[in-house]
Amino acid sequence: MAGLEKLLSAEKPWLADGGLETVMIYDEGLDLPHFAAFTLLDSDAGRDALSRYFRRFAGLARKAGTGFVLDTPTWRAGTTWGAVMGLDAAEVRRINLEAGRFGHALRTALEQDGTDTVLNGVIGPSGDGYALDRALSGTEAQARHQPQMDALADAGVELVTAVTMTHSGEAVGIARAAIAAGMPVAVSFTVETDGRLPSGETLADAIAATDDTTGNAPLYYMINCAHPTHFMDVLAGDWVARIGGVRANASRMSHAELDVATELDAGDPDEFGRLYRDLGALLPGLRVVGGCCGSDHRHVGAASRHLHQPVA
Repeated sequence: MAGLEKLLSAEKPWLADGGLETVMIYDEGLDLPHFAAFTLLDSDAGRDALSRYFRRFAGLARKAGTGFVLDTPTWRAGTTWGAVMGLDAAEVRRINLEAGRFGHALRTALEQDGTDTVLNGVIGPSGDGYALDRALSGTEAQARHQPQMDALADAGVELVTAVTMTHSGEAVGIARAAIAAGMPVAVSFTVETDGRLPSGETLADAIAATDDTTGNAPLYYMINCAHPTHFMDVLAGDWVARIGGVRANASRMSHAELDVATELDAGDPDEFGRLYRDLGALLPGLRVVGGCCGSDHRHVGAASRHLHQPVA
């Protein structure tokens, strides 16, 4: 059975990693221009750092008796951010193909160690992940994201996830790009402290808009880049069954506060874990749990302990 099939049929949630970019910057002391982790693929030191990082989370999954979702470091590897960084379309394609090759090699090693793994191609927003620069139509968003989607498909990833979506229009465009490329897709929205997307949409409305426009194309939806307390109170209604993953921030701060912060706020890892236990009770379709900004192996480990081996 392929990794994605195992993930979708698993009896308990698989683990993902934490805040890749914040760990690399604050813990590893590495420079990521424009928060672009794909730049680490250009050096042996960067690749070693990525391997160490992902192996640590895969070890947590193995310990919990579950699988691991291995992300490509391509959140900033789209054509829009590529242009900001002076990269043309050919370079953007090369980066995504290289990220896929790196992921395949690491997945093989992890599975040899006994960890079921699905290789997930990551697509990030074309604008700021903390704020809505400009709302895109589905047509505009598909045009922006199709090149990266096609490259990840050619790289042989098993799943593509749109991460940190600020509005439904961009989610629709990426889902359409996935349909055109013949790729399974998941969509992850981010929210402000009131549980609404930066666009002002509710999670329920954003999911409904994406589903209605794409024929329920996403396999499932996720929430990322927000503290659990920012969205737990809005998780009520039939639409909640469509949420299959959570990758929360470690900090309770708002996006605006995090944007100007000069030090990392790692929050409380054990509280993080307890909140994930509560989320597990609210989300019957939960299949992927990990972290986002400010979180590391401590947070994901605590979430795993509270979800997989409940403690009082």
